[in-house]
Amino acid sequence: MVSWNDFLFFALPALACWVVAAVLSLGGRRRLTACLLTACGLLVFGSYIALMWLALERPPLRTMGETRLWYSFFLPLTGLLTYCRWRYPWILSFSTLLSAVFIMVNLLKPEIHSKMLMPALQSPWFAPHVIVYMFAYATTGAAMVMSLWQLWRGQDMIEAVDGLTRVGLSFLTIGMLLGALWAKEAWGTYWTWDPKETWAAATWLCYLIYLHLRRGRPDAVQPALLWQVICFLCLQMCWWGINYLPAAQGASAHTYS
Repeated sequence: MVSWNDFLFFALPALACWVVAAVLSLGGRRRLTACLLTACGLLVFGSYIALMWLALERPPLRTMGETRLWYSFFLPLTGLLTYCRWRYPWILSFSTLLSAVFIMVNLLKPEIHSKMLMPALQSPWFAPHVIVYMFAYATTGAAMVMSLWQLWRGQDMIEAVDGLTRVGLSFLTIGMLLGALWAKEAWGTYWTWDPKETWAAATWLCYLIYLHLRRGRPDAVQPALLWQVICFLCLQMCWWGINYLPAAQGASAHTYS
């Protein structure tokens, strides 16, 4: 069985595949090779997540370190899908860089992973809820990076931003529905306006406003891109920023320690 000490032996080969793929994609050639290398890295990194799941006897989704594993996995996956769909040569470089940041944080701040889960987390809705949200975070993160790139360099990629936002919002919606079912099972109610839930609703509404803005005012590209950044900042509050809010200290249903 693997442990947290084995993370390095999976993360570095996966990262090496992603780096080589990113370099190849920047050259504008060997697209197939770049895609295959990215997929190979995903297979290696995904294997570690699967083996950790078996070793912990639960999905590795409880701690911030564990959720960073999923973000490190979904970022290159989103980069690969975006590269295959829209052919932006730099997207693999950005997804690799962001994934490397999360990998390095986990290497520098290893966490002890207990096999035990609190009763509220021992639910069949727990794993799909968090995994869906992690994929939504990765796609919306890619949309934010593309928004910043267009605002800075002026390169037109609003179509990709819109596409990724639609995918991200769809998964946010599914994640919220799964979370409501989980909450009903764990706490007896679908929604409590807990700080986490409140920010999740605010994030969902922000991305919905973005799509309505793009539909209603398709020529207002720059305001939409700026709003996209605001959406992502709201998402960060939902993901980890609420941990620093006084309202979430101790009283939050999403505090599991």
